[in-house]
Amino acid sequence: MIGSIVSFSFMAVAGRWLAEGYDTFEIMLYRSITGILIVFAVAGSLGTLKQVTRASAPVQIIRNLFHFAGQNLWFFSITVIPLAQVFALEFTSPIWILLLSPLFLGERLTRPRVFAAILGFIGVLIVTRPGATPISMGVVTAALAALCFAFTGILTKRLTRTESLTCILAYLTVTQAVFGLICAGYDGDIALPTAESAPLLGLVGLAGLIAHFCLTKALSIAPATVVMPIDFVRLPMIAVVGMLVFGEVLDPWVFVGAILIFAGNYYNIWSETRKPQVSG
Repeated sequence: MIGSIVSFSFMAVAGRWLAEGYDTFEIMLYRSITGILIVFAVAGSLGTLKQVTRASAPVQIIRNLFHFAGQNLWFFSITVIPLAQVFALEFTSPIWILLLSPLFLGERLTRPRVFAAILGFIGVLIVTRPGATPISMGVVTAALAALCFAFTGILTKRLTRTESLTCILAYLTVTQAVFGLICAGYDGDIALPTAESAPLLGLVGLAGLIAHFCLTKALSIAPATVVMPIDFVRLPMIAVVGMLVFGEVLDPWVFVGAILIFAGNYYNIWSETRKPQVSG
């Protein structure tokens, strides 16, 4: 989890620095190219490339459209609002998943899930404070990014029932490189890497892969009730980074709202783990 937290933070800082010379589509293009090189090199060395098939291609493409949209919205958000606010709104993604799961995964909307959603919604209101402060475009895009990540999570859950991690990551990196090339090149002008920007572009791609790998690995060896509180450390850490590196002001209301969002997520996970297991 430490690897995940540090990687997400590096990706946010590098993304903001890169925004001075690259748009979000260009950042996503180079991030995906880095991902392709890493994923196919590792899969080739492990002999798992044969697991990449066309059986799930339609679902993979739809999933990656949501992920591509979410990532672009996220990268835009970190350039226009404080990093802590972006991360706080990003934590609403699990709330969206539990609300959308009955529609797309056939799961029941239980009382704990409804309560968790209410807590999360109150947390969002505190973070954004509509009426007290203007709702900026960055807040809107960060919230939409969380919703896109929720759809990504739901479709990923469907894919993991039949597809391997290699297959999912291969489709992710390749399709997003194609999406990035189309969107970045629609105006006929793609900013090329320079000696100064190339390390940052590579860092964004590497950090993204490491962050998701570490988080997935952590969830595979420890309960979500243990992993999630550690993951929440991303918020105060990025708030301090934002203050030290970019001079951002620490907003106590962001932390209050984020704690409620976290509480809703954690309560839902805790209630799920308390359910009696049906023995076979």
